[in-house]
Amino acid sequence: MRRALWILAVLLSHWRRHKMQFATLLVGLIAATALWSGVQAINQQARSAYDRAAATFGGVRTAMLVAPNAATFPQELFVQLRRAGWSVSPALEGRVQINGRSVRLLGIEPVTLPVDVGNAPRLGASDLSSFVAPPGQTLVARETLSDLQETEGSSPPISSGAKLPPLRVQPQLAPGVLVVDIGVAQRLLNKPDQVSRLLIGKPKGRPAPLASVVGEQLQRVEPTAETELERLTDSFHLNLTAFGLLSFFVGLFIVNSAVGLAFEQRLPMLRTLRACGASARLVNTVLVVELVALALVAGLIGLACGYFIAAALLPDVAASLRGLYGAQIPGQLSLRGEWWLAGIGISVAGALVAAATSLIKAIRMPVLATAHPRAWQQRQRRWLILQSLAAGAVFAVALLLLHYGQSLIAGFGVLAALMLGAALILPAFLDIILLAGQRVARGPLALWFWADSRQQLSGLSLALMALLLALAVNVGVSTMVETFSRTFIGWLNGRLAADVYISASDNAQGVAIRNWLKDRSDVQAILSGGRAESQIQGQSVELLGLPDQALYRERWPLLETAPRAWTQLVPGNAAFISEQLSRRLNLRIGDVVEVPVPGGTWELDIVGIYADYGNPKGQLTVNVAALIRQFPQTPQTRIGLIVAKENIPGLIAALQKQFGLDDRSVADQATVKAESIRIFNRTFAVTSALNAFTLGVAGIALLTSLLTLANSRLPQLAPLWAIGLTRPRLAAVELTKTLSVALFTALLAVPLGLLVAWCLIAIVNVKAFGWRLPFHVFPLQLIELVAVALLASLFAALLPMLRLARMQPANLVKVFANER
Repeated sequence: MRRALWILAVLLSHWRRHKMQFATLLVGLIAATALWSGVQAINQQARSAYDRAAATFGGVRTAMLVAPNAATFPQELFVQLRRAGWSVSPALEGRVQINGRSVRLLGIEPVTLPVDVGNAPRLGASDLSSFVAPPGQTLVARETLSDLQETEGSSPPISSGAKLPPLRVQPQLAPGVLVVDIGVAQRLLNKPDQVSRLLIGKPKGRPAPLASVVGEQLQRVEPTAETELERLTDSFHLNLTAFGLLSFFVGLFIVNSAVGLAFEQRLPMLRTLRACGASARLVNTVLVVELVALALVAGLIGLACGYFIAAALLPDVAASLRGLYGAQIPGQLSLRGEWWLAGIGISVAGALVAAATSLIKAIRMPVLATAHPRAWQQRQRRWLILQSLAAGAVFAVALLLLHYGQSLIAGFGVLAALMLGAALILPAFLDIILLAGQRVARGPLALWFWADSRQQLSGLSLALMALLLALAVNVGVSTMVETFSRTFIGWLNGRLAADVYISASDNAQGVAIRNWLKDRSDVQAILSGGRAESQIQGQSVELLGLPDQALYRERWPLLETAPRAWTQLVPGNAAFISEQLSRRLNLRIGDVVEVPVPGGTWELDIVGIYADYGNPKGQLTVNVAALIRQFPQTPQTRIGLIVAKENIPGLIAALQKQFGLDDRSVADQATVKAESIRIFNRTFAVTSALNAFTLGVAGIALLTSLLTLANSRLPQLAPLWAIGLTRPRLAAVELTKTLSVALFTALLAVPLGLLVAWCLIAIVNVKAFGWRLPFHVFPLQLIELVAVALLASLFAALLPMLRLARMQPANLVKVFANER
């Protein structure tokens, strides 16, 4: 033990003499751990919210009985099943508007609520009496209370004018849901004696068969391990995880470079320790202990940084998930103990993986060979051919996944294989480019420039791989985001056909507003719409009702249509289908879809497919009059107006004065469009931030590689200084070499990035969301990204070059005094 401590003290003395190397090693581990753990913290927070939502008084994690057409059913069926021995509890669900915000209202019957309905908030005896006795209580999450701008104990009115029971905060409740007694819910939703579903608990005896009690009026739905929301958001979290993983590997490139040079410089020290009697196994064990200790320290710092990164990005992530999927994520970060343990574990594992090659080479290298400080680095070149062969194999895997893969995971697999193969083959491409430059060079300095660049390539290859990956991801994601942005704005112009939008509080106010508008000369047209929900093949589907108006015919973002599609829509037996729903249900123009409605089944011919970006639900568009005939309870509160531009402000002011509407209930097209674009931009703020982080880490990787190579390159530079090249000129030549290699890498990253963008648009987006965007190339954006990469490379190379330019001549002279 004492001998091991002495060996550890000797090894640690190296870091005291090489503080910059020590800093780069820690920076690499901290960067890798921080970005990975930050992304995992965000994902953990989101999944925790999904679990809370799924377990809210028996969500999809609980077996239940529902009507086949997904509609409500009579409460009498609950009574019959209880008498037949079924342990069931009724629940009624709907949506209400409070202060202009739509929230989910859930009514439960707490007395019969099974004890095994998942991790639902429980009501104690005292709470139970307060919950069911008049005036009752409305259970609400603290986040929802804040969103509604209400205080605990208040009784806010809903859009119909009825008041909720007093609000009470329930910490375990998911955001966006209000829980009341089922009798209160039936009154508020105007559904007397109606039930949405029956939650099934463990039976005390042997109940009667379901069919013998209720016939075919109800069907059993088994619990699922994954909710629909989790399935929808898988792509988003996979995207975040991919960014975190990429940053983690880029950070490990820094660690590999720093550890590799440290081993090279410590080989004489290892030779001395071996000569003094220390075994190779003991020396390597101490090396591992040293590395693990450093990883623990860096891991703790990285976790702290990851926490702050997650806290900074969480509001934008929550906005993205809410905008894209309707997911309610708390804006405050709360982490479990396993996150901290996983972060420490990933730091230690990453450090050991990054140092594995050096540890293996150190234990296998003969003792005498350790007297040559460059022995470790010289043995890297023979890996070039092996790397190229491995790249070819990885590209083959990408082609196989592209051809045979059908899932979202396969799409990300294509991306991963493509980028890994490109990183592996990069040194070979750069070697070919530099060899071509060497062959056309004239003059001794030019020949040395290209030859030395090739020799230096082995030491910079990992940093250049990191730069290639980071820049390719930036090019790919930026191209995809810019394409989406331009497509989204064009789509928004088509969807926002009206000049003014009104949202009435209830049907009565809607009728009053329409009657008032008919007498105004400044209103050119009144466009009434409606929305209803149903289920098709187990999927929740939104039905959108549109009026028969020329403006919609001109602007609606149709991708494919049948002949006379709009004319076929008017009678009510035809529909347009959103692109994502058509892919999910495998429906095309000419197919027929059956929609469950309160009166039976509504058969609709598909006559058009349209773009519906950003909608997590599938959507069918039908004539609004036909929608109201099939769904009589459809709220007729949405009104659009065609108004001359100069009359819009006066009309809005008159509406607000006449009906007491606020800014959320009446808005012009420009305001709605600006808010939509703001939400869109915030949705991709996380992606932009992770892009910047990744490129920054790649710049640090290049800096650390140049710093670690600076001292080992003196034997190549000293002879040039001795024959007359000044130190500033030497520094300029070295800077030019670094920028040249970085430029070649950046130029190779551009086509790779465009290929990444195509994969994101044509494979990942289609699998994840169901829509496909047009592919566009933006040359100015590509030039900007290449310039940013060169600027990052310039800053990375600046410090080592300044040190070389200011180096004392004595340090260069010493090179000739040492045996090499």
